[in-house]
Amino acid sequence: MKNAIGRDIPAHISGINNIRLYEGAGVYKPEKSGAGKKLRVGKPHTNKILQSIDEAIEKTGLKDGQTISFHHHLRNGDYVMKMVVERIAAKGIKNITIAASSLSPCHDFLIDYIKDGTVTALESSGLRGQLGKYLTRHPEALQKPTIIRSHGGRARAIEAGELHIDVAFMAAPTCDRQGNATGRIGKSAFGSMGYAMIDAAYADNVVLITDNLVDEPVHPYSIPQTQVDYIVPVEEIGDPAGIASGAIRITKSPTQLLIAKYAAEVMEKTGILKEGFSMQLGSGGASLAAAKFIREKMEAQNITGSFGIGGVTGIFSEMLKDGLFKACYDAQTFDTTAVQSLAENPNHIEISASFYANPWNAGPIVNDLDVVILSATEVDLDFNVNVITDSNGVCMGASGGHSDTAAGAALTIIVMPLIRGRLPMIRDHVQNVVTPGNDVDVIITERGIAINPKRTDLIEKLSNSGLPIMKIEKLQQMAYDFVGKPDEVQLSDADKDIVAVVEYRDGSILDVIRKPLV
Repeated sequence: MKNAIGRDIPAHISGINNIRLYEGAGVYKPEKSGAGKKLRVGKPHTNKILQSIDEAIEKTGLKDGQTISFHHHLRNGDYVMKMVVERIAAKGIKNITIAASSLSPCHDFLIDYIKDGTVTALESSGLRGQLGKYLTRHPEALQKPTIIRSHGGRARAIEAGELHIDVAFMAAPTCDRQGNATGRIGKSAFGSMGYAMIDAAYADNVVLITDNLVDEPVHPYSIPQTQVDYIVPVEEIGDPAGIASGAIRITKSPTQLLIAKYAAEVMEKTGILKEGFSMQLGSGGASLAAAKFIREKMEAQNITGSFGIGGVTGIFSEMLKDGLFKACYDAQTFDTTAVQSLAENPNHIEISASFYANPWNAGPIVNDLDVVILSATEVDLDFNVNVITDSNGVCMGASGGHSDTAAGAALTIIVMPLIRGRLPMIRDHVQNVVTPGNDVDVIITERGIAINPKRTDLIEKLSNSGLPIMKIEKLQQMAYDFVGKPDEVQLSDADKDIVAVVEYRDGSILDVIRKPLV
């Protein structure tokens, strides 16, 4: 079957019960009420603090075939998932589904537990590192393809009851003895707990794992005691060096700086850069570098933005501190400068993943975005974007909030080099679609800028701008002239070789990732 962007989707995918083809943004609507929180009664003067993860597993009644979840705010410094999975395996529990908000190279250890049958299914925003490579080459290692969801799509799936979590094991940098928790302070502070909030609100059982249990009440809290069943103190929940850098710096690459300069100029010349505008920047080099040029234009023209959202870096939190934006909504905090901002600045506001990007609520903040600047692994002539597989078809990235913000923003800008590693980045068809071309407006490279033909208003505004505007086909040919046209990756068409299913934010299927033949 072909979906609305022409991708071939099998009529039957083993382990995937509900195959809805992507038919465009906003086509699918909720058909019923969402999932409800499991009700339980807290007894007076109950001590929630347990002595070990083993005790938590026993208390929650975790058994074969259930689903556990983790958040990824610890990023590549996470210790919690390994601590928990090791103890689950030691107890002989099998056939576990891990529903993590994302996975990092530090989770490569899961390969061993997939091989021994402890873990038999994954649901995540992406696959990276050796785990991504292993599952790309060995999709049969799991009982069903990995389900890839955007951040908003995951929140939607949990609230809609499509992703049911039996036990959420949530890392907490600081919590009190009742279970009120925050990520703002503690030796493992990572800032916003935006992804953990959804799990804590909907999981049948919630276990906080902390390396900073305090006697005094925690306030403000990210997760309230009313959602927490048990608390397990441990020595360390993560490696601070992998959790957040000291401060993310703007790139010095001439190529990325030129791309960033073009992005700021596109914003200015299309009229988006004006008093009260809202913005999100992706985490790639050129996306973040755009902040430098946007800041210069805002200061020169005395512009104050209404709000920024993210994935928040120190670059953005400094703009908030200096009064260039009135507020900053934070679902994920990327560096220590931004963590400090969240702890100290009342206009730096922590939000859940649902508030951020769930398409099935009354007002995700992405719907109010004027502009988003995002990176890409590759794009194609239909403006579709891939951020999850590399040139060999190997899983190496994540959906994140890419499709969420692209759908919500009035202007979606993709920034990327024309050539990366001697490979052209504009393809006839991307390896895999994470963000559909209908949600993409402008593609900016160092050699030229392509505008989606459907945006005739932008074409008119930028036609005499002095910027290097050209058709995407010309940009592609320019890349081919430099490095030649690459060979297409040969993929297996066997159903057993489907590595992952890529969902759009409404749960419909955008694409499937298939095992490369070579």
